[in-house]
Amino acid sequence: MRIMIVTDAWEPQMNGVVRTMQRVIGELEAEGHVFEVVHPGDGFRTFPLPTYPEIKLALFARGAVEKRFHAFEPDAVHVVTEGTLGMAGRAMCLKIKHPFSTAYHTRFPEYVSARFPIPLSWGYAFIRWFHKYSGRVMVPTQSMVDELDAKQFINTVAWTRGVDTEQFCPSKRAEPGTLDDPFPGLPRPIFLNVGRVAVEKNIEAFIELDLPGSKVVIGDGPALKDLQSKYPDVHFLGSRFGEDLATCYASADVFVFPSLTDTFGLVVLEAMASGAPVAAFEATGPKDVIPGSNAGTITPLGDDLAAGTLACLEIDRAICRRYAEIYSWKTVAHAFLDNLQPLPTPERQRFWQKLRRRKNVWIDWEQLTEWTSKSNGKDRQ
Repeated sequence: MRIMIVTDAWEPQMNGVVRTMQRVIGELEAEGHVFEVVHPGDGFRTFPLPTYPEIKLALFARGAVEKRFHAFEPDAVHVVTEGTLGMAGRAMCLKIKHPFSTAYHTRFPEYVSARFPIPLSWGYAFIRWFHKYSGRVMVPTQSMVDELDAKQFINTVAWTRGVDTEQFCPSKRAEPGTLDDPFPGLPRPIFLNVGRVAVEKNIEAFIELDLPGSKVVIGDGPALKDLQSKYPDVHFLGSRFGEDLATCYASADVFVFPSLTDTFGLVVLEAMASGAPVAAFEATGPKDVIPGSNAGTITPLGDDLAAGTLACLEIDRAICRRYAEIYSWKTVAHAFLDNLQPLPTPERQRFWQKLRRRKNVWIDWEQLTEWTSKSNGKDRQ
């Protein structure tokens, strides 16, 4: 298949959305599928998202997106995000009557309300409108599907996440005091959090827990400087990638995930694959992954997360690893493929023939207009 991806989230951003799509694309390209990824860094004029300058929003993108669409001639279009590029891709598909799928990766209304005085109901009204004509809305967990269905969303389907069990594995654990120790000199146990350092991630709930040892936060984001200033005893290591990040996961004693707004939390699986048990609140994402796994603890909202975090110190790290191995990226990629909305082959051929004819007529009209503008009055007569 030829698959066009339209996304506002792409490199140099590094988050769950970007990592998920990159891994899915890699798996499917290895099987012969062809992708065209339209993202903000691909020649568009952009402006930084207010209060979150790391995210760039493309300006006046619709014409360029449509031009890329005609040049690539995709079998399927998938709109990843609800930003300016996502809106351009959606509008294009509706205009030319090409089916498309979308994804609900993040709690967009909650994120907006956390930064601006905008009611949640307004945010959900926009999101419901955005996904209304999508053939399939891919949602990370079944509990998130149930929540959106209760808000009158349609065409939702659960599409889980995967983990790279080769990159994230217990063998990368560095013993304390060795040259490879990513936390040199820090008192044990090490309680780790990885992710975007932003207000909606509820990181302060982790930082303020009464725990022994050391608290470590890995990641970058708009709240980093404020938290560094406010909590000098917490160790903020900034962004880490690749083998460095994998060593940090494996060398931590417990992974703490306090977020209440994530729709999945890819870092939960990365920690488990590395052998680190996970302590989390009973929120969408963790409550779909952790219960019954014996690889972490779930704390009801409003209860003390510290108790669940300390209980994780008694969990067998080998159990965490075995559980994470269930989540294969190949399975995730094939589910993505099944959820796409391509035109059937006969309709596809007629669609592109009709579109090409329309495009050729438009080009002829432009040429005629150009010729008449250059001609003198006698020629025009």
